[in-house]
Amino acid sequence: MTDTSFNPRALLAGSRLGVLATIKSDGRPQLSPVMPYYDQQADVIYVSMTEGRAKTANLRRDPRATLEVTSPDGWAWATAEGRATLIGPGTDPHGPEVEALVDYYRRAAGEHPDWDEYRSVMVSDRRVLMVMTVDHVYGAKIR
Repeated sequence: MTDTSFNPRALLAGSRLGVLATIKSDGRPQLSPVMPYYDQQADVIYVSMTEGRAKTANLRRDPRATLEVTSPDGWAWATAEGRATLIGPGTDPHGPEVEALVDYYRRAAGEHPDWDEYRSVMVSDRRVLMVMTVDHVYGAKIR
């Protein structure tokens, strides 16, 4: 029986693990485990990723993306679809690309114990911030 009071946006907001689907050049889906942060008020999903990975290359070619999360017990799921913008990678630890990653981290996890180290790693790892504007959300709670 499906729970009609289920709010998929609330599940998205509470989930820190999900699967991001992007579109390969041959049209098939590329699935990647990610650690998303969903800003419910702005209706935007953020994911930190590395330049040069399949999902990053796919999004640079085709910005359409889908994120799915599930409840810990597996009986509820939520899917968000939208278009992604990529910010970065940055070359300056205090530049706008890295500042966007700092803002993402603060929203998703709070304060970092060593911001200088974090900034340095974001540059050396060539980190990119995906900002996905959500167009459509759906899901269900089965139990």
